[in-house]
Amino acid sequence: MSKAQDDMNCIYRDPNQPVEARVRDLLSRMTLKEKAGQMTQIERRVATPDAIKDLSIGSILSAGGSGPFDDNALKALSSDWADMVDGFQKSALESRLGIPLIYGIDAVHGNNNIYGATIFPHNVGLGSTRDADLVRKIGEATALEVRASGIHYTFAPCVAVCRDPRWGRCYESYSEDTEIVRKMTSFVTGLQGQPPHEHTKGYPFVAGRNNVIACAKHFVGDGGTDRGINEGDTISSYEDLERIHMAPYLDCISQGVSTVMASYSSWNGRKLHADRFLLTEVLKDKLGFKGFVISDWEGLDRLSEPRGSNYRFCISTAINAGIDMVMVPFKFDFVEDLIFLVESGKIPMARIDDAVERILRVKFVAGIFEFPFTDRSLLDTVGCKLHRDLAREAVRKSLVLLKNGKDSKKPFLPLDRNAKRIFVTGTHADNLGYQCGGWTATWYGGSGRITIGTTILDAIKAAVGNETEVVYEEFPSADTLARQDFSFAIVAVGEEPYAETPGDNTELVIRFNGADIISSVANSIPTLVILVSGRPLVLEPWLLEKMDALIAAWLPGSEGGGITDVIFGDCDFKGRLPVTWFKQVKQLPLHIGINSYDPLFPLGFGLTSNKENSSD
Repeated sequence: MSKAQDDMNCIYRDPNQPVEARVRDLLSRMTLKEKAGQMTQIERRVATPDAIKDLSIGSILSAGGSGPFDDNALKALSSDWADMVDGFQKSALESRLGIPLIYGIDAVHGNNNIYGATIFPHNVGLGSTRDADLVRKIGEATALEVRASGIHYTFAPCVAVCRDPRWGRCYESYSEDTEIVRKMTSFVTGLQGQPPHEHTKGYPFVAGRNNVIACAKHFVGDGGTDRGINEGDTISSYEDLERIHMAPYLDCISQGVSTVMASYSSWNGRKLHADRFLLTEVLKDKLGFKGFVISDWEGLDRLSEPRGSNYRFCISTAINAGIDMVMVPFKFDFVEDLIFLVESGKIPMARIDDAVERILRVKFVAGIFEFPFTDRSLLDTVGCKLHRDLAREAVRKSLVLLKNGKDSKKPFLPLDRNAKRIFVTGTHADNLGYQCGGWTATWYGGSGRITIGTTILDAIKAAVGNETEVVYEEFPSADTLARQDFSFAIVAVGEEPYAETPGDNTELVIRFNGADIISSVANSIPTLVILVSGRPLVLEPWLLEKMDALIAAWLPGSEGGGITDVIFGDCDFKGRLPVTWFKQVKQLPLHIGINSYDPLFPLGFGLTSNKENSSD
């Protein structure tokens, strides 16, 4: 029989056949080596054409900052990414069975790895909006920009319930309140599309070529670790784990989320990557999840000490626990070791078949077999005005006004855009990288003009009247502070970018002597403070007293114009705190539901410009 005739007889190649029939047919044709390859996700830096083809690699990913042109990856455009991904896909389709790969990336606030993409506020800011429809639209926009770059799969959304701001991933969480996080899972529908009413609960769903495969993460309890330590231990009863941390996954599963990522963290001392009870008995059996479970980056290596030792034990433990696809990301030994473990009886063949069925199911559902390559017509959506306007709207709605005037009868905001002279200062006033935060261009983010966007200073200059003079200094000089001719000052300070464990912080102070900058300016000039951070920071009473107004801007992303839309009165403040703002670090953890709840600002607090309290 010729290859052409064989192709015609392959049920798995027929898009008119039911997905499950295609899955069974393809699975029946696969060797153990090909099955092991499908369970493997490698980083693009080790993805050679021969390896992709010979091992039938299931997925490739880009780590933060890893893209085309190793020497200048940060400036690679979406079209360059599409060329790269399509090249990898061509190799996959040349494998014996022609199984397409899925390419994954951390598009967690827009397609944030790619130069020129729209960068939306991080999740903590979106939690401030309480606007599920807005979050869904952001998911839709993100999906378009991701697909324009050839990528099929994003490791988002993070549906952690952050109970301690010391955690280095606090900004990736929508809220400390489970119900707010549940509301924000509309991002899944934005990414994947709206499942029809008759869609089977738990079954993966991707609407079409303008959508991407989503990933709910990190299952489960990552936001509840003791002392907020990243990859730490969540100490709780099963009932509390289910009620607080697991509930958002039910919403994701009901929306057809295609994948779930296991958490690095532990539950009562048991690592999630090795927890069969939670991954298989609860997630797959009890909750009915039919997509695939993916490990985190080198998640298996963390199952032994020192990391990566006794690797075959790590593999058997994780696969038998319920991990379906392994983010290796560099060790090709994984395929050989997995084959050995199956042939030696340490991993049942039924467990391998279940994992591969789940992976193939998602690929068929997502239409990757029919449309494996980039739709270049989507390139015009990248950083387009429509998406930037949406991001600007999200910034407006995410801002939380914490103070407005030293005298309750005399609101400080809105500011006069036609004031004669304005002083703008602070480390975050003209720094797009700081404004975007971690997971922007690289894993940990950066400083300066790392992408295309509008800084707070840019936005102020664009918003003020023609006769208004804007004086800017990153650090206020004594000579400038001695002047008596400023109508008011705008001080933007906050945190430097960070991600994951390097972001764990036990002090939570305003970085770069931010408190001193605020104090020195406010001593001389009426001052609005804009705090750019991924979490609440220490605000001493003496410092808070000096400010005339204070805004929590979170990590707003590329569209600084959303800030000036509000501070100059074109729009009012709508944001409400998604997390509790503590008085002192020694109070932590401090969140709703504990007896000694004595915050500086409670969950849900937020003022409007007319001094009304818009809190929950």
